[in-house]
Amino acid sequence: MKILVLNAGSSSQKSCLYEISEPRPPDRPPTPLWEATVDWTHHQGIAEIEVKTAKGETLNLEIPTQDRAEAIARMLDTLWEGKTKAIDNPSEVDVVGHRVVHGGQDYRHSVRITADVKAAIDRLTQLAPVHNRANLEGIEAIDRIFGPNLPQIAVFDTAFHSSLPDAAAIYPGPYRWVERGIRRYGFHGISHQYCARRAAQLLNRDLQDLRLIVCHLGNGCSLSAVSGGESIDTTMGFTPLDGLMMGTRSGAVDPGILIHLMRQEGYSVDRLDRELNQESGLKGISGVAADLRQIATAIETGNAQAQLALDIFIHRLRSSIGAMLASLGGLDALVFTAGIGENSALVRALACQNFDFIGLKLEPEKNQDRPVDRDIAAPDSKVRILVIHTQEDWAIAQQCWRTNHQVQ
Repeated sequence: MKILVLNAGSSSQKSCLYEISEPRPPDRPPTPLWEATVDWTHHQGIAEIEVKTAKGETLNLEIPTQDRAEAIARMLDTLWEGKTKAIDNPSEVDVVGHRVVHGGQDYRHSVRITADVKAAIDRLTQLAPVHNRANLEGIEAIDRIFGPNLPQIAVFDTAFHSSLPDAAAIYPGPYRWVERGIRRYGFHGISHQYCARRAAQLLNRDLQDLRLIVCHLGNGCSLSAVSGGESIDTTMGFTPLDGLMMGTRSGAVDPGILIHLMRQEGYSVDRLDRELNQESGLKGISGVAADLRQIATAIETGNAQAQLALDIFIHRLRSSIGAMLASLGGLDALVFTAGIGENSALVRALACQNFDFIGLKLEPEKNQDRPVDRDIAAPDSKVRILVIHTQEDWAIAQQCWRTNHQVQ
């Protein structure tokens, strides 16, 4: 079975083509036949496409567009054309899987995409405006390119956090909020679940016996407290706007600020939405970019706002790690993953700096050595520190295989 995965993020589009020929998906991810990334973060109005295949062929393109459907179409052309060709024609794809950020209370498991599911994803766009819209655009692009008969599976980011206890999930507003479905849903669940399972493998421990804090740090950021293989607390909430400071999103702010801006400065809902989701976070404070690499470069030149952006990011990260620690009542391993978590030795070092009181000790040399799926804690650390390359695409492919076989 050939499974095409579309993983739409707030600033990127990742895609892979897997082939599963065994009776069931293997536990460890195989090398994709083809994989591609579209990135909009480096140059305004330019989609950078990078493609590579299992045979070692690579391709780099720059497309002058911000239209996601156009970029997806051009990216998919490389799947069956040119030197990165991995299949002869589109009909060889058996199923397409999509990461869908918000599934609400209705979708706690992966499902075959129907007109009703599309309508639900569209309806939930109001709760995840940056992501669900991108997810839906990807689904519709596949419909146009492959035709409506190709099975598509939605794998929901909120599903892993459906195990949150009510005390963690319910906001302390009027109880009628609960009755209207206003609660903490949590996001990045596909990544958090994969990393929790991979942590158990790396530690050679039973996942049921582990207490983990998973730090998914990228353009979007969230933490989860995982106990017994289940999410018991997380930082993102009703929408992906809550919690940690992010690339362009503010994370948690005093709601009184929003009331003040509306009453005293005449802010509209749309302006608040734009500023909180697109003009805040690392980008808003630094005035440089949402990309931590560019902020680090600015810091080296003495840019005070860039330094402040990093300082706030670390302060809020440490604070939230402490909150997750309290929910767990102890900790076996701290896990770093996603773009910043996997690649920024500085962020990992600063995040760990204030937790020596629980016996957590980082090994500086291991941290600097571009670790992948490795323990970077000092030998005498009482808490392990893991850097895990998140494999959301493979987790989505596994869900597609299972869901497609259940439907059949």
